[in-house]
Amino acid sequence: MFSDDEGDEDLLEVSEGEAEGEEDEFVNSDNDFEQCEEEDVEINVDSRVTNVLPSGQEVEAPTNVPPDIHISRTRIQEILNVLDDFNKYGEAGRSRSDYVAQLIADIANYYGYTEFLAGKLFELFSPREAIEFFEANEAPRPITIRTNTLKTRRRNLAQALVNRGVNLKPIGNWTKVGLQIFDSQVPIGATPEYLAGHYIIQAASSFLPVIALAPQENERVLDMAAAPGGKTTYISALMKNTGCVFANDANKARTKSLIANIHRLGCTNTVVCNYDAKQFPHVIGGFDRVLLDAPCSGTGVIAKDPSVKTSRNEKDFIDLPFLQKQLLLAAIDSVDANSKSGGYIVYSTCSVTVDENEAVVDYALRKRSDVKLVETGLEFGVPGFTSFRGKEFNQKLSLTRRYYPHTYNVDGFFVAKFKKM
Repeated sequence: MFSDDEGDEDLLEVSEGEAEGEEDEFVNSDNDFEQCEEEDVEINVDSRVTNVLPSGQEVEAPTNVPPDIHISRTRIQEILNVLDDFNKYGEAGRSRSDYVAQLIADIANYYGYTEFLAGKLFELFSPREAIEFFEANEAPRPITIRTNTLKTRRRNLAQALVNRGVNLKPIGNWTKVGLQIFDSQVPIGATPEYLAGHYIIQAASSFLPVIALAPQENERVLDMAAAPGGKTTYISALMKNTGCVFANDANKARTKSLIANIHRLGCTNTVVCNYDAKQFPHVIGGFDRVLLDAPCSGTGVIAKDPSVKTSRNEKDFIDLPFLQKQLLLAAIDSVDANSKSGGYIVYSTCSVTVDENEAVVDYALRKRSDVKLVETGLEFGVPGFTSFRGKEFNQKLSLTRRYYPHTYNVDGFFVAKFKKM
């Protein structure tokens, strides 16, 4: 339901009837994988210790024969059952790590990942939650739009779209501008309201960094990696077209879509620039707030870009964190510590790996003693890791927030907020 918008009850009367029977897309959902297994695979609990792991002959089978995904699917559930109570169901002579290694191999085969990436993502969760994560990546995220408050109100926009045959509802209490689209009789990216700049098609998770940034009117704000402009135009709207927003992108070709969205949404307080963001402290500084939505591996948006499953390798998780660390230090150095209203930096990625998130933030805290982590101001999210696989991070990393597709039905995301002192 709508939270604080005046007159939201009118919208609910319009949209509830059309949305009847639709589940709230932004809540936890049952694990389809486990439901299928309950229906299709009868497992004798007392026999879990037999024939779970492949035999020696199966291991030595010709490598040019692709593994059977149906066998992998069944074995995933069997191994999960064993891991639930390993002392009781584990085979003699087999270690827990043997089962985990086979589980990762079966996940890679069944869901189409490289074993390297399947293992890297698996280690973020308990075994059963890992399967929920991989399952969630097989389903598309809901289509969402953000109301452009420079031109309209959410209630008015929703009414106009409902009149055109769009079935929609508010995203949730945490945003006053988001709408979820269930189905539409018209192309949602070609309505008169879209062309007039009343809304932008934008993933719900990408609202979060801007909400955390909380830009104020008449401030100077930098969006370091701005294209295609969803976050930039949201910043501009929150500032009510006052102050100045510097929308930067190092890729000149990407600034075309950035400029197009800025014009369409009527953002008149925005300057587009094309600098290497690492050099920004030497180009222009003194910003009240800086948003760095850093280039990343995209492990949070696999549902949108399945190529990530096979395109990412170990080198990516060395090169990308190196770049992210440089960019974050530049973002910190671009902020005015004496800003009367700001002095904040928000770091975000659409990745779920620790290498690109907590490790980068921890590095910045060690390299810049004049910043500290503060509350993001976000109403939901999983706290960031303060330790991971033997690595200890700054305890304040619990203030950062993680978002997963299987918990909130949004793209995987990470948000951290710094205050410069």
